[in-house]
Amino acid sequence: MERASRAKQVTFMDGIAARLRHARTTVKPEQPMRGAPDFWRAFDWTPEERIERFQANWRSVGGHTERVADLDAAGRFIAERAEELGARIIVRQDQPELATLGLEAAVPQAEVSVWNSDGDVYWKARAAEADIGVVLADGALAYTGTVVVRSAPGKGRSVSLLPTVLFILIPAERLGTRLGEALVPMDEAGREALPAGVHFISGPSRSSDIENDLTIGVHGPGVVYALIVG
Repeated sequence: MERASRAKQVTFMDGIAARLRHARTTVKPEQPMRGAPDFWRAFDWTPEERIERFQANWRSVGGHTERVADLDAAGRFIAERAEELGARIIVRQDQPELATLGLEAAVPQAEVSVWNSDGDVYWKARAAEADIGVVLADGALAYTGTVVVRSAPGKGRSVSLLPTVLFILIPAERLGTRLGEALVPMDEAGREALPAGVHFISGPSRSSDIENDLTIGVHGPGVVYALIVG
């Protein structure tokens, strides 16, 4: 059976090579270098450049972004948008920084739920019916316009994946330049330190896998705000 399986593999690969009109490669290619080259590891932007590049990249894929002075200003911004949207349900992560936003008082017409704070609530369903989700970024990367959100008991992934509109708060000091700045520390910390999920968000949900028709909001929030704080 093993010989027959390997023979089928050879026939399959030979067929691909024939269609590509070149000889089949049978020697493993050399790989003189692994990982990012030294010049890329040293590449960096100033804090202001990071903010400008992040915002430009984020907007280029249909995201909204603002820079606010502090968490109080972020809370007011979210409250204003919630009133415009007529939001009735808001779900936020259970983070001390997000508690200072004061959304309960600022958006009295909405029910503000704190993730995993009540054992009687089916939280995935609550996130799915929420008009707005609010999360705190663990990091962000300017070169690709990407936000990093790690899962934890008080930071359920559903908060960033299921609501109609998502607000991501990014402390300015957590905004880096390159993707490696987020990946290397996780690799160095080891498997045991990894959370259940690490999510890289680069704007609103975009899907074109159905007849190449670009659709917004199929696999996640269709409207995403990135608020750079500080």
